[in-house]
Amino acid sequence: MEIRKVGVAGCGLMGSGIAEVAARAGFDVVVREVDGDALAAGRNRVEKSLDRAVGKGKLDAEGRADALACMTFTTSLEDFADRDLVIEAIIESLDAKNQLFGYLDGRCPERTIFASNTSSLTVTDMAAATSRPDRFVGLHFFNPVPVMKLVEVVRTIATTRETFDAAHAFARQLGKAPISARDNSGFVVNLLLVPYMLDAIRQLERGVATVEDIDKAMTLGCGYPMGPFTLGDFVGLDTLCQVAEIMYGEYREERYAPPPLLRRLVAMGRYGRKTGAGFYDWTPEGPIALRV
Repeated sequence: MEIRKVGVAGCGLMGSGIAEVAARAGFDVVVREVDGDALAAGRNRVEKSLDRAVGKGKLDAEGRADALACMTFTTSLEDFADRDLVIEAIIESLDAKNQLFGYLDGRCPERTIFASNTSSLTVTDMAAATSRPDRFVGLHFFNPVPVMKLVEVVRTIATTRETFDAAHAFARQLGKAPISARDNSGFVVNLLLVPYMLDAIRQLERGVATVEDIDKAMTLGCGYPMGPFTLGDFVGLDTLCQVAEIMYGEYREERYAPPPLLRRLVAMGRYGRKTGAGFYDWTPEGPIALRV
């Protein structure tokens, strides 16, 4: 089950990164977005990322040109008709993902493996919407994709060993370190990370310490690269809240429930670094912590 031709559905933050690392590894990559504007933004994101790699000495000019030559940018799903592997990296909505896979199921050849980059939804719920649950896996990459080494490879009860092994091999060909995960909401990383981040918010609500001091405690006391509030702002508080809601719906355990403060920040549009404000105001002079 050799993979040479890769399709990436979605050219946002995650999709553009997945497409980039696949192209840099020499795969023939088709990346699709819903319209020309989104596609142009995605291509610009890839080019800037490649430029950063060149600037840091991790890629030379020839490698940059070769990566772009391996990529085709499109707005048509029909261009996935000859792919060996299609990776979905669209919005975290089961309905949207199932609609996409249902459409591709009738257009891609029988050999094509389908994969989802979902971080919280169960892969089984997507695989069941197709006629190929045996050739369906989760491939959960981490942001920023060109930098982060981990890929969670998720196997459902229907995924064949051949498909699972091919997905592992593909991740290794990208220079990633794959781990095997069971198909439960959150897999490994989010299953452990999300409750930690939510509990930090609850301790802030209880007045245990300030935003800055909780972050400092976890970086200096535990050696974490960033504290939970800095991490939340980096991930996106809207994303964190959505993932938490999905996991709470799956497990019905209080530790996965989004705290009131998180919901209020999201309602106010304070999503983190991408909006310029979250638990910190991200100013040119440096981050200023929210006072609660």
